[in-house]
Amino acid sequence: MSAKILVTGATGNFGRLTIDFLLNKGIAANTISALVRDEAKALDLKQKEINLRIGDYDNYDSLLAAFQGIDKLLLVSGTDLVNRGKQQLNAVKAAKEAGVKHILYTSFERKNETETSPIAFLAQSHIDTDNAIKASGISYTIFRNNLYLDVLPMFLGEKVLEQGIFFPAGEGQAAYVSRNDLAEAAANVLISGKHENKEYAMNNVENYSMKNVADTLSEITNSTVSYTSPGVEVYSDVLTKAGVPGEYVGMFVGFGEAIKQGEFQAESSDLEKLLGRKPVSLSDFLKQLYGK
Repeated sequence: MSAKILVTGATGNFGRLTIDFLLNKGIAANTISALVRDEAKALDLKQKEINLRIGDYDNYDSLLAAFQGIDKLLLVSGTDLVNRGKQQLNAVKAAKEAGVKHILYTSFERKNETETSPIAFLAQSHIDTDNAIKASGISYTIFRNNLYLDVLPMFLGEKVLEQGIFFPAGEGQAAYVSRNDLAEAAANVLISGKHENKEYAMNNVENYSMKNVADTLSEITNSTVSYTSPGVEVYSDVLTKAGVPGEYVGMFVGFGEAIKQGEFQAESSDLEKLLGRKPVSLSDFLKQLYGK
């Protein structure tokens, strides 16, 4: 009998992609459930005959009801950065009480777990969730996802081809990986039965610096894309004057500094093994986006 799978954050990018991969790999729609807050945003899932379970991370009883009868729970990390830690601990506790057999969690790659990390504001909720899952006694698979290739355009800005890259990452490298690849790998693990109590390094097989990004863009567009790594104060000032909201400025600065410090530089990767193929490279990704 097929395992009953539930995907949280099912109306978000990662959740939707994972569900599509499950369906494409032959998993019956009636064995897949999607946790949604608002049914109106999940009409496409309904049309695919996915079971909708209404639940809210802030409402413990709704999670407990939604998780009933579920074997495998893919807990996709939430986007509410202020409340995410508490919300995800709710989900882990509800999963245990509901008798979920296996939790899979989208965590993140890191080296520095202390409050000195430039991205401590993002990191702590992931670390707390990892620890709660391990302490719960439920079988787990933790995906230590690297930075998405998909966030690069946000770091590069809309006028990157005209103005070059202006980002405070120094010569730091990251093993950027496509969201699509991470979702497919998660689907493969959900389908298989051999991943209990494992942590996977979800990195690309190569590390890339912003200079590599600039050089690759130059090659693809047959132009010259420069890379400037400003000091944090100069960078913050330029973004603020351009009308970027303060919390975004802080987030970009944090990520720039984390990349600079090598937080996302990876020595190993489990992704290729989980996909059964090479992950999408920086060049592949940028060609899709910026190629003529």
